[in-house]
Amino acid sequence: MFEFAEPLNRLIEELRRIPGIGAKTAQRIAFHILGLPAEDGDRLADAIRDAKRSVFYCSRCNNITHVDPCALCADLSRSDEVLCVVEEPFNIASIEKSGAFHGRYYVLLGAFAPLKGVGPDELKVDRLLERVKAGRFREIILATNPTVEGEATALFLVRLLKDCGARITRLAMGLPVGSDIDFADQVTIRKALEGRTELRD
Repeated sequence: MFEFAEPLNRLIEELRRIPGIGAKTAQRIAFHILGLPAEDGDRLADAIRDAKRSVFYCSRCNNITHVDPCALCADLSRSDEVLCVVEEPFNIASIEKSGAFHGRYYVLLGAFAPLKGVGPDELKVDRLLERVKAGRFREIILATNPTVEGEATALFLVRLLKDCGARITRLAMGLPVGSDIDFADQVTIRKALEGRTELRD
């Protein structure tokens, strides 16, 4: 059976450990890296090393940062009355790109999944409750993913936060813009029907 040279094989195996990277993609990335000029390869290796040494979680919101508090927590122009709870730091980037949210964030660093051993302690729920009690939030948006784990996390948090005095909301889910109803699954259509809005001229 054919095998790549051991150093290349090791690089491919390490790349395969990245979520969403399969065997073929790992091979393509590995060969791309090998084809880079030496200085580009060194720059890539230095960037990875520097990120691992310099980046950490914000003490307030768990966002990935190199300063504490992170830039979003330190931004005085943002509203202290709305808190958006997300699963992972990269979810913040998606929301920020929309330009529609100007409040504060809290990152759970995962989703509630008891069968996988992910419970309240792993999700830093105690810190979330402390932040809510110490703050003056009028609304808490649960922006967990529309997955089984994300739904379980949202329901779990609703129970925990029900007496906090803030309005608890969930991101609307449904049909994406530009899509065809025929291609939507039943859950997406059900969510779209549940979240329908009134039209006015």
